[in-house]
Amino acid sequence: MRKWPKSGNLVVCTVAKVMDFGVIAKLDEYDGKEGMIHISEVASGWVKYIRDYVREGQKIVCKVLSVNAKRGHIDLSYKDVNEHQRKEKIQEWKSELRANKWLEFAIGDLDSGDDTRQQIADTLIDSFGSMYAAFEETAISGSSVLISAGIKEEYAEKIAAVAAENVKIPSVSITGFLDLTCPAPDGVSAIKSSLTAATSIKEDEVELDVGYVGAPRYRLRVTAPNYKLAEKVLKQSAQCAIDEIRRLDGSGTFFRHEE
Repeated sequence: MRKWPKSGNLVVCTVAKVMDFGVIAKLDEYDGKEGMIHISEVASGWVKYIRDYVREGQKIVCKVLSVNAKRGHIDLSYKDVNEHQRKEKIQEWKSELRANKWLEFAIGDLDSGDDTRQQIADTLIDSFGSMYAAFEETAISGSSVLISAGIKEEYAEKIAAVAAENVKIPSVSITGFLDLTCPAPDGVSAIKSSLTAATSIKEDEVELDVGYVGAPRYRLRVTAPNYKLAEKVLKQSAQCAIDEIRRLDGSGTFFRHEE
């Protein structure tokens, strides 16, 4: 569990008590610490009945207005969170709950106590921003990123195995098109050679496929962890194909969107 939120943070809360002047809410991500939502922060405009907006036991997302750790006081706003922010935060919170379960499963058979689990969790959050982000990065890069963050190798290997089994690595797909022609007698072979050159680009975590659209057009599709890498591979692939077809006395043109 995290110790204290910061002003401006979005936090998942459980409504503990509804009163005439405001709401007491428990911060689920901060070991049950309580915050206060003044009636003026429940909704914009005049609020006659607070229970028209929130009720005891309800999960809500609030924005942290101020924190006084010495007094144990946290001021929250319910009205300052829009629907998009609420959905995004709830999804983030659910992902973090899954990551906590994965950590317990990963190191559960290593005879580690609660203190060890908490130390590892704190290290993951400090190094990667969240538990889920740590598992996601580990699924992509392997246990080395955990070891670099200060996690012992025996724990890192267990966490990496669980990450590989449970985390779906995010990816993006982009498409480009090639027009390839070659008037030479062996033009078909030249085009085949050009397409082979297009698939010669190799990058970790990247898939590159070539498909036939209809003479003289071919489709290049790249799937990668992010758009920057996908664009890089797509351009390199297209250039390799064009260089090869020109070398064989043909011509080639690359464009991102089919005309």
